[in-house]
Amino acid sequence: MSGTRRPAVAGMFYPSSPPALRAALDAAYAGARDVDRTSVAVVAPHAGYIYSGPVAATAYRALRPLAGMVTRVLLLGPSHYVPFDGVAVPSVDAFATPFGDVRVDADARARVLGLPGVVVSDAPHADEHSLEVQLPFIVDALGDVAVLPVAVGRASDEVVAGVIDAVWDGPSVVPIVSTDLSHYLSYDEAAVRDRATAAQVEAGRPDEIGPHDACGYRPLRGLMVAARARGLSLSAVDLRNSGDTAGDRSRVVGYGAFLVA
Repeated sequence: MSGTRRPAVAGMFYPSSPPALRAALDAAYAGARDVDRTSVAVVAPHAGYIYSGPVAATAYRALRPLAGMVTRVLLLGPSHYVPFDGVAVPSVDAFATPFGDVRVDADARARVLGLPGVVVSDAPHADEHSLEVQLPFIVDALGDVAVLPVAVGRASDEVVAGVIDAVWDGPSVVPIVSTDLSHYLSYDEAAVRDRATAAQVEAGRPDEIGPHDACGYRPLRGLMVAARARGLSLSAVDLRNSGDTAGDRSRVVGYGAFLVA
């Protein structure tokens, strides 16, 4: 296993030059909600930074105090472009970003290989933005950590939770789920739908969350199952949509930041 996955959406979803990316992250944090606690895992959105960056920054604000303590990130997001059964880990050694290469966690990859539904495949990762857009936030918040990117296809809650359980073995590991919420509703419709989704997440009801509620509903549900087994729950700390940030209010995408404690 070798090689480096090159960025697919740098210069589109986020800036491709380090100074511009630094400025974009600073702007995202300037627009983030205040968070007065840390979190053992987070859920963050994955649209272009001008749209979802402030909501993502709210989630990452809860991880910044963990810099130096966290050594491993398990990053899970939906496969938007390549349909497949199960979950896919990449074969490469690193994912390139404008801030430098992020190491793929070979030990974590070895842990999950052989689990039901886990395959090694670079195809779902090649053009996938849901994982890529999180990497600059991870580097900024946690520094030089190893990351296992996991593209989630048609996978059950149990398969996803099994992957999380295999890696999440202590406070040095942070699972991050990448998902947006409702898609292409009016502003008011999206606000109602996203509040309802957040209520189901907070109530610990993964079966009530489907593809119309969150594009990454499968990794989200898997995290909920894994968290519940640990006596943990998810709480929403930011719910906004593209109509609140940089978009038209007639057709919006919803974003949420969730912490796990």
